[in-house]
Amino acid sequence: MSPPVILIVSPYAAAANNGNTRTAERWARLLSPDYRAIVRTPQDPLGDADVLVALHARRSHAALRAWRARDPQHPCILVLTGTDLYRDIPERDASALESLALADELIVLQERGIEALPAEHRGKATVIYQSAAAMPSCAKSSRRLNALFVGHLREEKDPLTFMRAAAALSPRKDISFALAGGLRDAAIEATLAPLREQAPQVRLLGALSHGRTRQRIRRAHVLVVPSRMEGGANVIVEAVMSGTPVLASDCDGNVGMLGAGYPGYFPVGDDVALAHLLVRCRDEPAFLPSLQTQCRVRAPLFTAQAERQALVAVLERRLAPRTG
Repeated sequence: MSPPVILIVSPYAAAANNGNTRTAERWARLLSPDYRAIVRTPQDPLGDADVLVALHARRSHAALRAWRARDPQHPCILVLTGTDLYRDIPERDASALESLALADELIVLQERGIEALPAEHRGKATVIYQSAAAMPSCAKSSRRLNALFVGHLREEKDPLTFMRAAAALSPRKDISFALAGGLRDAAIEATLAPLREQAPQVRLLGALSHGRTRQRIRRAHVLVVPSRMEGGANVIVEAVMSGTPVLASDCDGNVGMLGAGYPGYFPVGDDVALAHLLVRCRDEPAFLPSLQTQCRVRAPLFTAQAERQALVAVLERRLAPRTG
């Protein structure tokens, strides 16, 4: 008997090297060999499959509509991103809202995601945390604290808060900063230039391969995630699974990943509070280990086995009426 065919639609091609493409590719790997997973973009022909898994309510809306029009009986599953949950849906984007209605099941990537859905759709939502391979921790410098930002440089990721905190701490030679990510926003680029003069100690690494990024995360003392919105940042998963603690903005997407009681949050956009946390990481011997301990508590949520089991449970629930 041939395995069920799962069509995964990502709004971006693999070359985009972003969270959506990595999720699609990872799920295709996790589902093999029990399922045959095909990854396409909304611009590609859909083809025959038993289940559609579409990432991003607005950007994959056309694919969801085409799938439903072709065969209303074939199930479709929608995976919701940060811009879905915290921008498009609250702003009542018509395409995003129709995608919610078209989908048989909804997947959110962190525990607070369900709360962001309209009440009538929460009953068909499931939380699936993303995963990353565990990496052994490595020896880190005792001379300085290395803080790292990872992400495309755009408004939602808020690299400017990271840069402003670095500027405030420029007199501290024992705290270093590195920023990994490609520029995606002209307005961010224009604002970044004067901040670079105020924070000359920040190393701008540019866009890195996924493998090199993981090594940077592993070697950092702390990963900083200052996002204004997040659906469930995979860089948090990669940090936790590398033994690197996280300082994160308190947006719902980050709290849904690290838990409500995590001590490493700062208010969204608050560079002063971020700078204070970085100083604590350097100057208070117990603070960084306390963050590491809290991250280890969350680590079992982020294993490949847990992600695969949760994903398969959703797929089997949809496939059962067709195969039973």
